[in-house]
Amino acid sequence: MKNNNLAAGILGGLAIGTVLGILFAPAKGCETRKKIADKSSDLADSFKDSSGKWTEKIAQTISHLKKDFEQLFGNASDILKAEIANTDNLRSINKPTI
Repeated sequence: MKNNNLAAGILGGLAIGTVLGILFAPAKGCETRKKIADKSSDLADSFKDSSGKWTEKIAQTISHLKKDFEQLFGNASDILKAEIANTDNLRSINKPTI
């Protein structure tokens, strides 16, 4: 969660700094608007790339967690079956004979 906040803060700061830098630079209005549009497009592309990487990382993490859970559940299931079999064996051994 901290990485997401850090990345968002960096991107936000970069965007604000870029816009302020362009606005205070001596240029004609049409040139300034073009620069802002170009930088906005660049930032949007950068954000798309970053979000794609984040999405991929999250998908990988979910996949690993799913595999770990399935393995853990499978092991627990095997242990439970073995314990049930042991209990049944103990019951059959300890049955009173009348």
